[in-house]
Amino acid sequence: MAKIAFILLTHKEPERLIAQVRRLTSTGDFVSIHFDGRARPEDYAQIRAELDGHPGVAFAKRRLKCGWGEWSLVEGSLEALRAAAEAFPTATHFYMLSGDCMQIKTAEYARAFLEREDVDYIESFDFFASDWIKTGIKEERLIYRHWFNERKHKTLFYKSMEWQRRLGLARKVPEDIQMMIGSQWWCLRRETIEKVLAFCDTRPDVMRFFRTTWIPDETFFQTVVRHVVPDKEIRTRTLTFLMFTDYGMPVTFYNDHYDLLLAQDYLFARKISPEAKDLQNRLGTLWGETGIDFPISNEGRRLFGFLTGRGRVGHRFAPRFWEAETRLDSDKTLLVILCKKWHVAKRLVGQLRGRVDLTALEYLFNEEGGLPDLGGIDRTVEKRNRHRKALLRMLYDYYGTDRLAICIDPSDFELMRDLAADRADVRFLDVECSFSDAYLIGHARRVGLAGERTPPEVLDRVLPTIRYDFQYENDRIRNASFPFLARLSETAGLAANASALAGFFDIGIDTAREIAATDYLFVD
Repeated sequence: MAKIAFILLTHKEPERLIAQVRRLTSTGDFVSIHFDGRARPEDYAQIRAELDGHPGVAFAKRRLKCGWGEWSLVEGSLEALRAAAEAFPTATHFYMLSGDCMQIKTAEYARAFLEREDVDYIESFDFFASDWIKTGIKEERLIYRHWFNERKHKTLFYKSMEWQRRLGLARKVPEDIQMMIGSQWWCLRRETIEKVLAFCDTRPDVMRFFRTTWIPDETFFQTVVRHVVPDKEIRTRTLTFLMFTDYGMPVTFYNDHYDLLLAQDYLFARKISPEAKDLQNRLGTLWGETGIDFPISNEGRRLFGFLTGRGRVGHRFAPRFWEAETRLDSDKTLLVILCKKWHVAKRLVGQLRGRVDLTALEYLFNEEGGLPDLGGIDRTVEKRNRHRKALLRMLYDYYGTDRLAICIDPSDFELMRDLAADRADVRFLDVECSFSDAYLIGHARRVGLAGERTPPEVLDRVLPTIRYDFQYENDRIRNASFPFLARLSETAGLAANASALAGFFDIGIDTAREIAATDYLFVD
């Protein structure tokens, strides 16, 4: 019978972690924990006090201080893997989880699923031939050595790459290794784990190479598993259900997603909102239940169900009381650029810089990074959205300005309404883009609503729904009666767009015309 050792990487919420560990081990399965070395000592002490001595729990012998995109994430995973392999000799499968993951099937179902085929489950696509990386650097992740974290030291990160390029210091991938890439959420058989750990012990050259690659948790296991296991024994998929927005941010699941999650052909889901207590409770009791039938929906029904629940990607809970009481000063001007195609809005912001005396930021409520150090409130998208007015006030103060421009995805209508109700001078610029079928297909794939092998007939049914979803967002903005709403359109003439920009940004018509005349502004 299959027995699972869960490799749990986490850094926060000790109570939630302890509850999850107890649920997973209640059925005779195991958990090996790596708790981030940067986390609060009292949190780790609480976890050890609750779980030390539990026969189904092991701890990594070393705790690494982990950073997003760094080798430390892989090293922490390996530490937890070694602890699990040693502590749980009867474990047949090793399943990577984060603290944001929760089960969407029973242990009974999961075991039967894993016993069905003697294979490993891991996304493992050719690094260079696939289009798995949607934005940002690609081969530069590998051929240059990365000693600086892009999120913490952005200038040094890119300067280092530039210096290496100029000095001709690009390196080659180890000759006998085919670089692969994919999701870091995998489930591997015991014999595969033993081969991976043996590889780590006998190939110091490969280990040295990966230590200075960027985001190695998306390449290390994916590459090594493909190197030590025959292709026929690998299923190139993850068993953890997750989706991403256009620009790589994971979709968060809320209380009303329970039925949708159970209908997916996956065992776990990521990310579960920490505020979705009802969803957490319902999923929490699921793992130990028996005799439950899980009808798996087909792809078309799943896509349609998601798309007709409009706004899931931008879903937010009601504003907190402290958020409602925070206001911007009446002498401040906030210029809000609304655009579904994020690259178009970012190009517009790029054209403003150097031409207009204005601090312009990008999708600060959708993407991490891109902000100065504001004492912690800036570090995660979750924190930014929780304290959005406070964040904006701090940004006005930090830049010493009364005028600030930001970008927002049109799906986040509640954020727009909140800003529009403020006493500050809040203006909106609706950037209207054309959406070809090719773009909509790409959008569906980027957010995880379709795959490369989705049948054309399914896409034919889905595309009108996606197009309607975009139109619905646009109509909602038009009908909102915002005090100031300008419109920049891909199909409008130069004069109309220049006039809209001049009025919105309070700039001269000649400058506005220069910006509007940017020939690649709307190019996909």
